[in-house]
Amino acid sequence: MNVSEKDFKFMVENQTTNVIAMLVDEKHLTMHEAMNIWFNSETRKRLNNPKTGLYFQSPNYVFSFLKEELD
Repeated sequence: MNVSEKDFKFMVENQTTNVIAMLVDEKHLTMHEAMNIWFNSETRKRLNNPKTGLYFQSPNYVFSFLKEELD
């Protein structure tokens, strides 16, 4: 799916917000801890690559990759 750069960035930012909130809720982390994990993750790198299409998936799907990475 082709999306504009602006839409892509918006979708990535939305995913980022949701995944960080899920980390805080599910793993009982502080916001700082959750952000540190997210911004240093391979999942985030994949999300930022438009070729993966990950930006177009549900936050739960993206979070499942992160959880697998952390386990």
